[in-house]
Amino acid sequence: MVAIQGFEGCFHQIAARRYFGAAVAVQPCATFGQLVAAVAEGVVAAGVIAIENSLAGSILPNYALLRRAGLRITGEVYLPIRQHLLGLPGQTLAEVREVHSHPMALLQCADFLGRHPHWQLVETQDTALSARHLRERPQPGRAAVAGELAAELFGLDILAPDIQTEPHNYTRFLVLHRAAAAPFEPRPNKASLYFEAPNVPGGLAQVLTAVAAQGVNLSKLQSCPRPGRTWHYYFHADLEFDEPAQLAATLAALVPLTDSLQVLGTYCRGAMELGMREGATLVLSASERPQNAIVATPKIVVPELR
Repeated sequence: MVAIQGFEGCFHQIAARRYFGAAVAVQPCATFGQLVAAVAEGVVAAGVIAIENSLAGSILPNYALLRRAGLRITGEVYLPIRQHLLGLPGQTLAEVREVHSHPMALLQCADFLGRHPHWQLVETQDTALSARHLRERPQPGRAAVAGELAAELFGLDILAPDIQTEPHNYTRFLVLHRAAAAPFEPRPNKASLYFEAPNVPGGLAQVLTAVAAQGVNLSKLQSCPRPGRTWHYYFHADLEFDEPAQLAATLAALVPLTDSLQVLGTYCRGAMELGMREGATLVLSASERPQNAIVATPKIVVPELR
């Protein structure tokens, strides 16, 4: 069972299917906090959580959730966000009078919807929920904007496909496990970590220089407010590398340059189009995982790097 945020048929569920396969069972959660708690408490085996969008940017509260939760990041999914206009079976585009969806989805489809000024736009809680209500409470002239999975699950027709204004719109999702249940990845090439750099001139620059010196690519750097210290920040970083030894050398170089450093997970980079890693497994017992973990110093928390 995999925890997702949102209702059945949402983009989180599509991302979970891309990673774990179409047969994966999901546990919908109302909030991201509930999703993280479900994984941390062992209610589910794993979770899939959105972390950033190529147009809207980072989901900052989720970085804070990851930092506090003590979970392991074990994978990622890059999902193209394809919005469709859905209607009841047999309904035509000419019959549409009002369109229901989440306000962000309506905004993403503004150009298409703007070509139909006579349509009334109705903001709702969730794209998939709009599709479900369309099926369960049918009314003449009503349509919904949602993804293809919602159309499939609720037996709706796609009246107009791919109506999003920006065709290159991706959301990145992270796969989460409890540390004790994290599946073994023998050849990771990406890591997520957070660190605090000294608040002095050149403090952050020294960290970035040390990363570059190991031939490691800094694919993401996100500053996040540090609770309890006004105008102080910690940084969430995603690093890409060819060999695990590069990451180990980078972490060793960062220890004396940072006030704190924690690795949140090592995993394989997600494919931009497919978003599914061949052979992904939901659970792997501790007895099946080799024990050659890098030993952490008191200042740095490092997961198993193999």
